[in-house]
Formats: sequence, C-alpha cells, structure tokens
Amino acid sequence: MKLLHVVGARPNFPKLAPVHRAGQEAGLSQVVVHTGQHYDDALSDRFFRDLGIAPPDVNLSAGSDSHARQTARIMERIEPVLLEQRPDWVLVYGDVNSTLAAAVVASKLGIRVAHVEAGLRSFDRTMPEEINRVVTDRLADLLLTPSRDADAQLRSEGESESEIVFVGNVMIDSLFYALPAARATGFREKIGVNGTAVIVTLHRPSNVDDSARIVLLANVLSEIALERPVVFPAHPRTRLRLAAAGLKMDRVQMLEPVGYLEMLDLVEHAFAVVTDSGGLQEETTALGVPCLTIRPNTERPITITEGTNRLVPDPADIVGELRHLRRPAVAPRPEGWDGHAGERVISALVSHR
Repeated sequence: MKLLHVVGARPNFPKLAPVHRAGQEAGLSQVVVHTGQHYDDALSDRFFRDLGIAPPDVNLSAGSDSHARQTARIMERIEPVLLEQRPDWVLVYGDVNSTLAAAVVASKLGIRVAHVEAGLRSFDRTMPEEINRVVTDRLADLLLTPSRDADAQLRSEGESESEIVFVGNVMIDSLFYALPAARATGFREKIGVNGTAVIVTLHRPSNVDDSARIVLLANVLSEIALERPVVFPAHPRTRLRLAAAGLKMDRVQMLEPVGYLEMLDLVEHAFAVVTDSGGLQEETTALGVPCLTIRPNTERPITITEGTNRLVPDPADIVGELRHLRRPAVAPRPEGWDGHAGERVISALVSHR
C-alpha cells in the first residue's frame, strides 16, 4: 500500500507525524507533499525536525495569496504529482486550503481520499476553514474522526456508516511524543516565564482584520499585563495588522513565531492560554491548562464539555474570566486521546484497502 500525505500549514504537521510514524512501522510506502502554504521556517520546516519526520518528498512552494488563488495554485501543482505517484490513498489533514485542494484533485483523478480529523463543525460559514471541512468530507472516501460527536455529525449529514471510523486525536499523539523534548528546550526559562504567565496566540481574520476589534484586544492584553506576564508569539499577519493599527503593547512580551517544542514548553507551564487557534484548544485540554478561546463558536466542542476550554466571544470579558480560572487537579483525557490515534488511522486504511 502506498500513502501520499498532503500538508501545507502549521496545524497539519502535528497531525501528520504520528500517522507517518505508524505507517513506517507498518512497512507502508509513503510520500509527503508539502504544498508550501506556510513557508516560514518557524511555521513549517522546524515541525518536521521537531517531530522526527524526514523532510517532505515534494514541496509545491505555493506561498500565500487570496484563498481562491492559493487553492487554485495548489490544485494546479499537485495534479502532476498525483498522476506520477498514483497512491492507494491520499491523506489530507484538518481544514486548511491545502486540504480542500488536494481532496478535489484526487477525487477527480479517481484516487481515494482519507480525511484525518473529519466531522468537525463550527457551523459558521464565515470561516473559510468551515467551507474546507464540509467540502472535504463530502469528497472523502474514508472519514477518520477525532471524537464521537464528529461521528454523529457525519451521520446527520448523510455519510455512510462504512466510511466513518473513529480513530481519536492525532494531535495528542504528537503532544505526548514531543513533551520530553519540549521540556528539554528550557525555552520558558530563557525568556524568563514562570507559571503565572498568560500565553497568547491570535491569527483569525475575525479577530485581527477588524480594526476596532484588534484595538480592543490589544488594550485587553495590555490590561492583563498589569496583573501578570503576557507572552505573545505573534503570527506574521497578526504583526502586520498590529503595526498597521499603530499598536505597540509595550507591557506585553512580543515574540517572533516559535517552534512547536518551544510553544509546548510555554503552554504546559502557563497560567492560562488566550487564543483563537483550534489546536491549542485541544493541547491545553490534554495538559490541563485553562484556555480562553476568543471566538463565538468552536469546531472542537469536546474541549468545552470535557476539557479546560471556554469560549469568550467578547474580548472585554477576558480579564474577568482570567481572574476566576483554576487548573483542574487532573488533566482531562477524552476518549481516543491516548497517544495511539496514528496507529488506528493506519489500521483503518489497511482494513479499507
């Protein structure tokens, strides 16, 4: 059996790693295609090193652009790769433009598609990722879900029971794998952060592209910094938006994007995380770290019902919420968050051959 994995952006890489390792252990032939949707070293190349994956076999160097142009460029460049490789399965991960583009092209070529992290929904069609999730699931031949609510969602959308396989959360496989190395970086000590810090990530257009909202967020973070340290590894586009709005946030410790291991070291020892990221909602749950998600909805409701995550749609509420947060005595472990999801993905692919 030959697998072709398609990844392109930071959230994809921790999902690929455990599946790729399990495929190696099973003796399967594998090809990794990096679309180049993210091309900064801290956002992509370091993940391969940190998670023990060999460099990609193919890099499409798609780069950033509008959603339409980026998706079209990936589709155009991946087609000859799929024609040359002719894999038994194309594996796509998560909900980025690379996920959608590869699923469309593979489906039209008659190559089976497996979607890792299928069935997640925010029910917010203003999010480009939601469109990517829905379309990818309609095209996929095998729907590999991270949680039981995702199974139920796919059934409600009319997907065949034979195509839905619960495998658990591959992101948590990577977290468990990487924690020892993350702790060994000593990153938080290097930047002078202890267990009282609030770690921040913001990148979604709904937060950073609205000029009034980004000003409100900057003011809130500066207010938090009066009470406890605030560390903000800023996504490049977020930095651009902050600069365009003339926002400096002198009391906030701003960092360039950090690697996966360094970020884990920060998050594991944080007082809390303030974010709009999907992956961090899951990682904080697994680590037992309180998380405030600055969104009105989430495609990962299990992080709320069984985890440490809270939705805070109004940034003005963040300060008050932080004052009432406490770590749970034991970190939650939802079903399938056991470090073996990657193995179950490979078992599902083999059994559906």
